[in-house]
Amino acid sequence: MVESAVYTWSYLNNPTPDLNLLKTYVRNTMRRILVPLMALLLIAGCSEKEKSSSEDYSDQSANVTSATPAPMDNPDAPDSITDENLTRPDADDPVNGPGEFPLGWIVRLDRPNPDVIIGRDKTTADVSFVNMTPGWHFATKTPRIILYHPASTASGSYTVTSKIHLFDPGTRTEAYGLIFGGSDLDGDAQQYLYFVIRRSGEYLVKQRQGDDTVVIKDWTAHKAIVGYDENSGPTATNTLAVSVTGNTIAFSVNNMEVYSMPRGDYQTDGLVGFRFNHGIETHIESFDVTIAS
Repeated sequence: MVESAVYTWSYLNNPTPDLNLLKTYVRNTMRRILVPLMALLLIAGCSEKEKSSSEDYSDQSANVTSATPAPMDNPDAPDSITDENLTRPDADDPVNGPGEFPLGWIVRLDRPNPDVIIGRDKTTADVSFVNMTPGWHFATKTPRIILYHPASTASGSYTVTSKIHLFDPGTRTEAYGLIFGGSDLDGDAQQYLYFVIRRSGEYLVKQRQGDDTVVIKDWTAHKAIVGYDENSGPTATNTLAVSVTGNTIAFSVNNMEVYSMPRGDYQTDGLVGFRFNHGIETHIESFDVTIAS
């Protein structure tokens, strides 16, 4: 609505079209229409419903699992990630082709399980992850996981932001959101902070150190969070952000701060990425890291 009004005003005051404004308006309008539609088409035919479970976050010792990417549509894309081609993932321009498993991303399970299948096909994989611009489509069946890319790091003062669409969770109340300050994510001494929300309109802040987790801010309801109910339509969409500035860590949803805390001794430099509980399906439309100048 705002973009439409701006473009109309611009045209009435200057009949010569502003092509840049028009392109931006058309692109953003198509995103709002196509992202939910494409995701629904991707998951069509899969009606499996899982049993309801409580959100207890009893994290266990984890293992790292990385899937072998499927053949790529882009012949010029690299077939592996090396130091030479290690770059931050781009929601609008994946390294390999649309419909492929995103190259370079790493999945770590909360509970070691060699039988877990990770791939791009939701009907056969326990954890499915696929390029679907803008962004990526992601779903889990049984495992709880963290998802990160080795090039996605942040230090000093920065903001991590991601727009995430939650698809119909059925009767489940499962969590999803951001991790930051990650280190040794492929080892026994893994460490990270995480900020997650769930369909009930609540958020949680926790810290992970090895096998132990500590609640920093327990589940708390906030009006900024868009929950999911029978009137939600195909998705409930929220933009999550974590900002580290000076001695403060601030947590926001949909441009509204929901919680802040002293930075203190918390490790905030390191890897950034996502945390997903089991039995959840989302579309990650954007994932941006802004380092303060």
